[in-house]
Amino acid sequence: MNRLLLHQDLYLIAHTEAGKLLTHQSSLALGLAGAVLAELILADRVAVVQGRVTVFERGLTGDPIADAMVGRIPRDRDHEDVKFWIKTAAKDIYERTRDDLVAKGVLAPVTKRRMGMLPYLRYQLTDITWAVRASSGVRAAAESWKEPDTRCAVLCGLVSVLRVEAELYLNQPAGRLIERLRAIADADSPEAKLVVDLVDTLVAEAAIAIYR
Repeated sequence: MNRLLLHQDLYLIAHTEAGKLLTHQSSLALGLAGAVLAELILADRVAVVQGRVTVFERGLTGDPIADAMVGRIPRDRDHEDVKFWIKTAAKDIYERTRDDLVAKGVLAPVTKRRMGMLPYLRYQLTDITWAVRASSGVRAAAESWKEPDTRCAVLCGLVSVLRVEAELYLNQPAGRLIERLRAIADADSPEAKLVVDLVDTLVAEAAIAIYR
C-alpha cells in the first residue's frame, strides 16, 4: 500500500470504518484544506508570513488539489490572506478527497437504506488496513511510542481541533487525549502550530457565524 497524502489520512480518521462522518462536513473541509496547505509548506512550495501566502515553487505536485491551490495564488494578488485560500479550497475539497480515495481503491460506494426503505450512499473502506495506517502515527505519538515528525504533528493537531479522536481507539479520557494531541502540534514546530491554529480559528468562526 502506498502512503496516502496528509489530507487523505485526515479524511479516513474522521470517518468510521462504515463511512460515517464523525464531525461536521464543513469543519472537516477546513481541516482538509489546512492539511493540503501544511504539505505545501513542508515541501517548501509555499510560505505563510504574517498571515499572507507566498508561492516559491509552482511546479506540479501530483495532487490536483494542491496544484490548484498553488496555481491560483500567484494569479490573484488581491487575495494573499491565508484564511482566504483555506476557505476557498474547502468549498469542494471534501468531495474531491473522497473521489480521489475512491479512484485509488481505498473507498468504495455502498448503497444502504434508512429504516429499510430510503436509499443513501456511504463510502466504505475497501480494507481496514488503510485506516490503521492513516492513524498509526497519531496513535504512536499520543502514547509516546514514537517521536512524531512534523507531518504527524500537524495530523495530531487537526485531529484535536476537529474532535475526531474516536477512531484512534486509545484507552485515554477524551479530554486528556485532545490536550495531548494539541500539545504535540504546538511543541513540534512553528509550521505545525501555524496550520493547526489557522484551522482552529476558522472552525470556530464558522460555528459562530451559524448563530448570527
